[in-house]
Amino acid sequence: MRRLGVLLSGRGSNLRAISDHIASGSLDAEIAVVISNRPDAPGLTLAAERGYPVMAIPSKGMEREAYDRLLAEELNRRGVELVILAGYMRLLSGWFIRQFPMRILNIHPSLLPAFPGLDAQHQAWEHGVKVAGCTVHFVDEGLDSGPIVMQSVVPVLDGDTAESLAERILREEHGTYSEAIGLVLSGRFRLDGRRVIGRET
Repeated sequence: MRRLGVLLSGRGSNLRAISDHIASGSLDAEIAVVISNRPDAPGLTLAAERGYPVMAIPSKGMEREAYDRLLAEELNRRGVELVILAGYMRLLSGWFIRQFPMRILNIHPSLLPAFPGLDAQHQAWEHGVKVAGCTVHFVDEGLDSGPIVMQSVVPVLDGDTAESLAERILREEHGTYSEAIGLVLSGRFRLDGRRVIGRET
């Protein structure tokens, strides 16, 4: 697996980081297409500037599975082997997930299973945790519940606000996501129940 399909809804900061890692040679992959459900997403402009094929498929008013069928058709047409969610603010249907079993990755700004769902950084800060972080996981049909590929810890400082914590978690995401993508592409892991276990070649 080498061909990535990136789905985004916003500014594309994780796309930028993944693209940088590919350009530097630290991630052996190619971005086959970048798709957004929001035609005005800044991430599409970033992708186009970097020479990637881009496509907007507006999702407003569409039933979830009907939309996901259009999405899957485009990803398959481009030969996408691994789907990367990079700030994609739309839940995927069970139908879509079954089309790409163990081939969809997401990054979430908390140490799952703590604080799933929206605004995880603010949830963690309000809860008073001493460490936060980010989690790369395979996507299953639950909410942020798939097998965990990789996690990175970010200490919560006494002077942190929810915003400053979110900024530091995002910086950590930029390295962790590419590292996890590289692991999955390499195939140097196995599943033991829910546990993703790395293995030597």
